[in-house]
Parts: sequence; C-alpha cells; structure tokens
Amino acid sequence: MFQRKPKRFVGRSNGRRHSPHRNGSSQNRMHSNSFSNGHNRNNYRPTLSAEKLLEKYSTLAKEAMTSGDKTLSENYLQHADHYMRVIEEKNKNQLQNKNLNAENLQTEEKDPPIKSESAKEEKDPPIKSESAKEEKKL
Repeated sequence: MFQRKPKRFVGRSNGRRHSPHRNGSSQNRMHSNSFSNGHNRNNYRPTLSAEKLLEKYSTLAKEAMTSGDKTLSENYLQHADHYMRVIEEKNKNQLQNKNLNAENLQTEEKDPPIKSESAKEEKDPPIKSESAKEEKKL
C-alpha cells in the first residue's frame, strides 16, 4: 500500500567511530551522566558555596528592583530564600553534631566503657562449694 523510502545512511558511520551494535564497545564508552572521574559537567565555572549563592542572588534581586523589574526581583529573592534555608539546615546539622560529640566525650570521661558479662565470667569463674561438687558426682 504505502512504499517506504529507503534509509539513506544505512551502514555508513558518517565519520563516527561508534556503533551501538558492536560487541564490547559499551564497556569503553563513557555515558553523558557518568561522573566517575570526579569532574563536574560544567568545566568553565567551579561550583559556588551556598553562602556565595545567597549573596549573589540577594545582590541580583536588589539590582532588579532598582531597575524596576519586580518580577525578576521576586524570582531572585526566591532563589536567595532557598539558599538561606540550605545554610540554616547546614548550620543546624553542624550544631547537632557538635552537641553529640561533646555529650559522647563527657560520658566517656565520667563512665569507663562497661565490659560485657561474658568477659567477666571468663576471667573470674564462680567458685563452687564442696557440696556442689559432691552433688555432681552423685
């Protein structure tokens, strides 16, 4: 009924050396979302810290407001608010970790580590009376 046009570049690599059907080629190929080498996808700019991004978006919001663009200013303020929350969460986690570490140090200083009951029994076996020994023999 309908005739299909033949594909024009079937079997031609067009100067490219990769083919998805070759055996073993998938092991050598790097995927676009693979970061196994530790490098980020953006090679031009290093990632900024949350504090720097908060400062950046706050400044951009002020500039947008002075130029009269309220919508853009609000957008930048929302970005700044996000990074402010990220910083608060990070500070909260650091404070909790400091408190936990301080509590652990205090408890270790006050109470030495408790040995298990099985370790005590191995070192000091209970003394059995003479009558108990005689009962076992009978």
